[in-house]
Amino acid sequence: MFIRKTEEKDLPSIELIYACARAFMRQSGNGGQWGEGYPKREKLLDDISRGYSYLCQEGNDILAVFSFCPSPDPTYAKIENGTWLNDEPYRVIHRMAAGKRRSGAASFCLGWCFKQCRNIRIDTHKNNAPMLGLINKFGFKYCGIIYTDDGSPRLAFQKKI
Repeated sequence: MFIRKTEEKDLPSIELIYACARAFMRQSGNGGQWGEGYPKREKLLDDISRGYSYLCQEGNDILAVFSFCPSPDPTYAKIENGTWLNDEPYRVIHRMAAGKRRSGAASFCLGWCFKQCRNIRIDTHKNNAPMLGLINKFGFKYCGIIYTDDGSPRLAFQKKI
């Protein structure tokens, strides 16, 4: 497996991965995190144009996609019922989704992210058991609650190596 920046030509493949991820979330009792059509194509194109969108690939198969954005992240400016581990520059992982073809792709993505930056923040819905398991596996610390642009609460985590 390897990580590369997403290109606009990858949109059909990553939109399919996101559609599969939304269906999996609904089946797993987490239908509230990503509504139908999230993330919007405009957001995906914005991530690609800014150089924030990455995908995990094996051979010609795209296995996973995620955004890896530099700080500051406006949604992390305010945190409730806790505090961030530090105020140092960080990167944030958003919109991580893996397809069904190969297990371990999400773990590979997180491992790659820590090779790029040693101070990472991430958030997820309280009902996203697979992501919570991955966050725990990688030793993130729970920091509090943040709110997305639409006002939805998310559990926020941070890890510094």
